[in-house]
Amino acid sequence: MKTKILYFAATIVLLAFATSGLTAAQPKVGEKARDFTLKTLEEKDVKLSELTAKEKVVLIVLRGWPGYQCPLCTKQVRDFTASAEGFAQAKVRVVMVYPGPSDKLKAHAQEFLGNAEWPKDFIFVTDPDYTMVSAYGLRWDAKAETAYPSTFVIDRKGVVRFANVSKGHGDRSQADGVLEAVKAVAD
Repeated sequence: MKTKILYFAATIVLLAFATSGLTAAQPKVGEKARDFTLKTLEEKDVKLSELTAKEKVVLIVLRGWPGYQCPLCTKQVRDFTASAEGFAQAKVRVVMVYPGPSDKLKAHAQEFLGNAEWPKDFIFVTDPDYTMVSAYGLRWDAKAETAYPSTFVIDRKGVVRFANVSKGHGDRSQADGVLEAVKAVAD
């Protein structure tokens, strides 16, 4: 019961901040990553702090649903899933966040994934109404946009060790570069 109350309180704070018109600072290397809880397509809660307590995390924020499926997101996801074995060997969990308006977001996310084989060490979550991306200062609030494509490597203490926030559609992190950043982070 206490956990549910804390989750509810944290959600209210994030929603209040996200709708306040204020812009959160984007996570920077050396800072503690802000905790969040999002759901998988199977409705399972995924809490960042619980993941980092067990292993390093690569957090990838996609553009999600800006009114269409982003071809650059598709390319980036394919790049990372093709490198799944390298991430597994590095003992890191990859979490991909698919943001968008809550209306039909789950259906759009399922369409985005299609029938692709999803690596067992990868987690795919949705961010309805941009709660997490707003709290991370990643909301790209322009016509036909959702979030700045971003990648973070977070260590087991919850500290950001690598950050790349793309202010455009390109300049996204590639799997091989992120794997090098992961290997540089001590266990």
